[in-house]
Amino acid sequence: MEQALSIAAAQPRCTAYDVTANAVAHAEAVRAADARVVVFPEMSLTGYELDAVPVVPDDERLAPIVAACAETGTLALVGAPVPGPRIGILAVEGDGARVAYGKVYLHGSEAAHFVSGEPAVIEVDGWRLGLAVCRDTGIPEHAAKTAALGIDGYVAGVVHADHEAKVHGERARRVAADHGVWVATAAFAGPTGGGFDRTSGRSGIWSADGELVAEASAAPDEIARAVFIK
Repeated sequence: MEQALSIAAAQPRCTAYDVTANAVAHAEAVRAADARVVVFPEMSLTGYELDAVPVVPDDERLAPIVAACAETGTLALVGAPVPGPRIGILAVEGDGARVAYGKVYLHGSEAAHFVSGEPAVIEVDGWRLGLAVCRDTGIPEHAAKTAALGIDGYVAGVVHADHEAKVHGERARRVAADHGVWVATAAFAGPTGGGFDRTSGRSGIWSADGELVAEASAAPDEIARAVFIK
């Protein structure tokens, strides 16, 4: 019997450092996505600001996202600096949030601000989703170590400059080819701090055979949606 999982990759508008405003934009994206799982870009709650204060799971500013997840039955995988400090993913559901992942392969000056995490998987409705953040997706060893944990899909939040729009597609197709899993990548669109005045957008979802099945444009607030099937 086939199992299906509705998934979306969202690229909400972002105001650097403004967790309150960004959480409201995330909540809007959760409601608009109409998906069981919604993936967000790297550090989507703060913008790509390496000196942003870590967001703890019980931060009251997450309340709009928690409420949206409660209304829709969604698991939101939200990008944020988290305690450690790590460049993390917060798993937000209707009953609250928890830290689900910390970026393993830090890039450039990130290492001066953050420590590395470990490969991780999150389970939802019988699906095992491997987690990744940006540079992780460009390191084949990351996907290999994550796949070794047993995964059906590989989901990532990234930030790429506007001229790098093809990068996450190339990486997604490699992961699908190497490990036979679905891939969803949420990429920032519009300005996002940290020197990224223009970002790529083009969040996408790829099937286990590497076919692009859904893609957003380069504009903020767009969403790519698909259904994983196994």
